Amino acid sequence: MRKAIAVFLITISIICTTQVYATNVSNEIISEETKSQLVEIKDKELKSIEDYKEAYGSDTYGLVAYILDKVRVYSIPVAFLGIAISAIYQYVIGIRKLDVRDKGFNAMIGMVTMLIICQVLPLIFAIVVKGWRG
Repeated sequence: MRKAIAVFLITISIICTTQVYATNVSNEIISEETKSQLVEIKDKELKSIEDYKEAYGSDTYGLVAYILDKVRVYSIPVAFLGIAISAIYQYVIGIRKLDVRDKGFNAMIGMVTMLIICQVLPLIFAIVVKGWRG
């Protein structure tokens, strides 16, 4: 029975597929406004990297500080999304399945730990590099 259903679904999916031919209407893929916005973003980020390099006195330390700052900023929404998904696993799905409940709890602990590490690591780096290095 399962094989028949699988064969039926594969046959239907093959029959229902159509070919789509993409054509490029214009030769210009990115508009001039978008190009200028991308150049502005690039220049802003390069200036930010140069500011970090100047503040830390080294190309390596400045680049690491810049990367840690970006990790700090982007870790917040990722962690909240992970906490929300693990809460669904723990409190919604875990009501009926205890192993899923434990999985959700462990994932939530992991996400909170990751959030704390990503928020504290740039501070520790700044203290160690600027404080002890001089």
